[in-house]
Amino acid sequence: MDERVQKLKTPDECERFARNARERNRPDLAQQAARRAVDLRAEGRGAASDAERDALRAVYAYEELLYRKNGRRTSAARTWQMINRYGVLEAVERAVNRDTNPSGYLTLVEMGMQDLAFEAVVMHYPQVFRVETIARARRRLGEWQA
Repeated sequence: MDERVQKLKTPDECERFARNARERNRPDLAQQAARRAVDLRAEGRGAASDAERDALRAVYAYEELLYRKNGRRTSAARTWQMINRYGVLEAVERAVNRDTNPSGYLTLVEMGMQDLAFEAVVMHYPQVFRVETIARARRRLGEWQA
């Protein structure tokens, strides 16, 4: 990561930096700044484990996807409701086990954040997820990467 991006301390700073980087035709720096904003937002949530932290990063990456799609900040309201109701890891389980459209994953690939899909989180921390969820995540990632 570029040292200028590493020095950014708030998501707002990251967004300004990313906007300026895009204007200067530096999509690589814009992408790094967007990822830094995701990381900073997740750090502010106070995760109880690495798996929870990465799951929160996935939610914020999805919100970044919505921002790019809608041109304004949009909350992943349903996901946050699930997190508040069931907890972070159970919300990931539920999200991975429902039928879904891969467009979100494909957009994360375009943003260079495919490692922040819920399915990728499940595969990175298989010890905290159910066997069925792991199998579904593995199958889904295989389909999307084919």
